[in-house]
Amino acid sequence: MGTREALLDAAKTCLAERGYARTTVRDIVAASGTNLAAINYHFGTRDALLYQAMMESSGDAVQEILDSLPADDPDDRTARLDAFLAALIGSFRTNPGLWSANMESLAQALHSPELRAEISTAQDRARRGLAQFGRGDNGDAVGAVLQTLMCGLLVQWVIDPDGVPAPDELTAGLRALTDRLAPAPPPQ
Repeated sequence: MGTREALLDAAKTCLAERGYARTTVRDIVAASGTNLAAINYHFGTRDALLYQAMMESSGDAVQEILDSLPADDPDDRTARLDAFLAALIGSFRTNPGLWSANMESLAQALHSPELRAEISTAQDRARRGLAQFGRGDNGDAVGAVLQTLMCGLLVQWVIDPDGVPAPDELTAGLRALTDRLAPAPPPQ
């Protein structure tokens, strides 16, 4: 493993253990067995390294969720969404450091235009990636809704892990909402 990869691995570990705000360059250097100059050489800043590590870890976690989903069943359109939401909430519980670090980075982005731009790019990439869930003409819209659900669930989970709505509750709510938005049938 090269120095760059050692730094990324160490940053991923530190993020999971310490969070975004509490991970220092000294923590990363100690965990990677490298030196401080290596962070500047390969990433420029601590934040750039942490952000890269977080994006890779988050992307891997979401891809793992998508890969675990059952095939789309035309007779049960909610099963796949329920499975996605259950896997997402499960990932929050099994990878709390990663997901908490995501929340922390959002607060950091308020003070860093560079980080805000990186997160904006990542959000766009995530919406496009989640569009595969939609598989159709409205894939981009489905990706946008799923990403919004993910962000909202993450905020709720960080605040109150036991109060996060169950997947079937969310699916039922989405169905009720879409039923309300459907055009009324023409009068007979």
